[in-house]
Amino acid sequence: MDTRVTIDGEPVEATLNDSPAARDLASLLPLTLDLEDFHGTERIADPPRKLTTEGAPEPAAAKAGDIAYFAPWGNLAIFYKDGPSASEDLLILGHIDADADQLSGADRITIEAAS
Repeated sequence: MDTRVTIDGEPVEATLNDSPAARDLASLLPLTLDLEDFHGTERIADPPRKLTTEGAPEPAAAKAGDIAYFAPWGNLAIFYKDGPSASEDLLILGHIDADADQLSGADRITIEAAS
């Protein structure tokens, strides 16, 4: 899915995959979220509601730059380091093409549908 992503006012290249959860996230756009660090690996934020987990793809371990959804807590995660091993609870929604330093210090993300 074509999206525009801005991190702390800086545009970055990003894509969402075609999974049901990513399409559900896209239905919430535009979305601006304040991020906080979690576990020295990712920046997290809570979308306005939980996303669907139906039709989830096979579990995959998150890589730096991945946008993911952690279903049990209902939060989005932007990984700036590779994540833990694959888990059915973590759905990869897409990827941001930004360096780890930019992602690790990110305070705010805006995700919009590309026109």
